[in-house]
Amino acid sequence: MSIQDKPTGVALWRQVADGIERGIADGTYPSGDKLPGETEIAEIYRVNRHTVRRALATLAERGLVRAERGSGTYVEAPKLTYPLRSRTRFSEIVGAGGREPDGKMIEAFTETATRELAKQLGLKTGAALVRIEALRFADKTPICIGTTWFSADRFPDAAEVYARLNSTTKLLAHYGIRDYRRHSTRINAAIVNATDAARLDLALGRSVLIVDSTDVDMEGTPLKVSRSRFVAERVEFVVENG
Repeated sequence: MSIQDKPTGVALWRQVADGIERGIADGTYPSGDKLPGETEIAEIYRVNRHTVRRALATLAERGLVRAERGSGTYVEAPKLTYPLRSRTRFSEIVGAGGREPDGKMIEAFTETATRELAKQLGLKTGAALVRIEALRFADKTPICIGTTWFSADRFPDAAEVYARLNSTTKLLAHYGIRDYRRHSTRINAAIVNATDAARLDLALGRSVLIVDSTDVDMEGTPLKVSRSRFVAERVEFVVENG
């Protein structure tokens, strides 16, 4: 029986959305898998593609699926539980959640420190900085874009090292820093900009959580300042004491 045969009084697009949601819940469409195409879904439910598109748009708004340009629609992974604590490491957090962490450097620059960045890093205004933009993934799903600033004097060739290692922790270890801790964290919400939206496979108008942080070595000397933009619907921050 097609959904059109069911005298439910529920709009067709809602019935399609409910059917797909049930498929996600019962494992018919596992997390991370690609859904059938619009034409196939339309044939399954005996509706037109406009109805399917509205159903998928509704599921995307609820964070259950995501559309990737030129690829298709995928079942969204459950929110990543992301603890904020004195020792915060992206790869460890993602791995502990049973997912595969990954990352890549987007670009890197050398620039001079603004008064605010200089203060946070314990440097003089105008000091040389290395700025690294990196995209981080969990099971190939984009989670965040991070902008990180390092002292160019203390961390020469930081961009080249990061490009090779794809890890801030490994970069710091390369310079002899085996451990470090979070000194401060500040979180704000914002609407994603066009550049970040494209990189994060996120529709314009969606929300990101901006995490501004400073990390220091075990003696309290500043190492780096970061501004990370997390996809709000893909993470759940948990503040842990201690």
